[in-house]
Amino acid sequence: MKSVAFHNLGCKVNGYEMDFMQQLLQERGYHIVPFDKRADIYIINTCTVTNIADRKSRQMLHRAKKMNPDSVVVAVGCYVQAGREEALKDMSIDLAVGNNRKKDLVSILEEYLTDRERKKESRGEESKTLGGRTIIDISRTNEYESVKLCATAEHTRAYIKVQDGCNQFCSYCIIPYARGRIRSRGMEEVLDEVRGLAGKGYREVVLTGIHLSSYGMGAGDGFSKSRLLDLVQAVNQVPGIERIRLGSLEPRIITEEFVRGLKDCAGLCPHFHLSLQSGCDSVLKRMNRKYSAGEYYEKVCILRKYFDEPAVTTDVIVGFPGETEEEFLTTKEFLEKVQFYEMHIFKYSKRKGTPAAKMEGQIPESVKSLRSSILQELEREMSRSYRQKYLHKRAEVLFEEEKQIGGRNYQTGHTREYIRAAAQMGGNLSGKVIDGVLTDFLEPDILLFQP
Repeated sequence: MKSVAFHNLGCKVNGYEMDFMQQLLQERGYHIVPFDKRADIYIINTCTVTNIADRKSRQMLHRAKKMNPDSVVVAVGCYVQAGREEALKDMSIDLAVGNNRKKDLVSILEEYLTDRERKKESRGEESKTLGGRTIIDISRTNEYESVKLCATAEHTRAYIKVQDGCNQFCSYCIIPYARGRIRSRGMEEVLDEVRGLAGKGYREVVLTGIHLSSYGMGAGDGFSKSRLLDLVQAVNQVPGIERIRLGSLEPRIITEEFVRGLKDCAGLCPHFHLSLQSGCDSVLKRMNRKYSAGEYYEKVCILRKYFDEPAVTTDVIVGFPGETEEEFLTTKEFLEKVQFYEMHIFKYSKRKGTPAAKMEGQIPESVKSLRSSILQELEREMSRSYRQKYLHKRAEVLFEEEKQIGGRNYQTGHTREYIRAAAQMGGNLSGKVIDGVLTDFLEPDILLFQP
């Protein structure tokens, strides 16, 4: 029995795919060990969203080979897919598996292992050349890579990948080249997985994808406002599933019809991640985003019309090429106008192969850091303000795990709005939904819960 260690980099979609690959190898009889332990095989699910992500992917690959020089190091996913020439020259990589081949990992790996043993016997030593190249031309892929999870790393919440690829081609983003064009998973296949997870006690599912808003469409299709809603409505009918969350949404999908449909789904959580990136129209245009700040604000207003105090979160990039001080302040004022629950602030990072990397007016790192710190402080203020609105209000908490806070043991979980809550209660509450009151701040991002 060979031992296998996994390490995942990047997004929730990558996390889902790593869980699936681990499931495949466990079913085949491989022994899964922690990544920091000596293993026969190391599998690194790579990311390429920024140059920094590329560097982290390389570092983990080199670290794996250093831990056991005789191991088989497998590089999987986006870094390999987008930077195949560089990856295939890296002597720490024994086997490279691109996107849309993860479902075939076991057969690819075992074919490589058999070939390696044959070479050892015939030559008396192991070949030092890269042994496997299983990277398809992702730009020509229209077929969704069907996978199915029976369990996930989390015990109460399951992330479910329903869509892959992106057709947006934002000027800063390499993902369409790493993931290919949009393609979606069949609804009945999704529902079959949801039913299986519900039967194992999962209470909450998160529907996710590279460009979730395009669910139901294939390469070349027009934009649809109803197909994702159809899926949510179907998942809402699965017995045992009490909560449904959505991954990142594009503003254009938010319409009166779409949000009314979501409101009618009892399990849909009022927690929406609406991608922004900038609150300034001129910067949005350079980013090749498909909306204006005004249109974005209208979408937030629709959400707030149908849901009472929904949690609206977003991503913001600071220091995009050419961003002037005036443009930055326009974004800051827009963020204050919207009043988000949480924001993920990113300093723009050049990504080789994207139009933005060649733009004039690249912003110095010191300026990006200053702008990031200003928005981070704003984020903390808005996040606390949002949580304060729920103090002394009733809420349902889905408990997930036990955690020590201030030297005391607490049961922790999340409300439907994804506010983290903690309670001093006996027994293991994992997987239980309990009604109570949020009474006080325990930590800046945790509210005390009293059943």
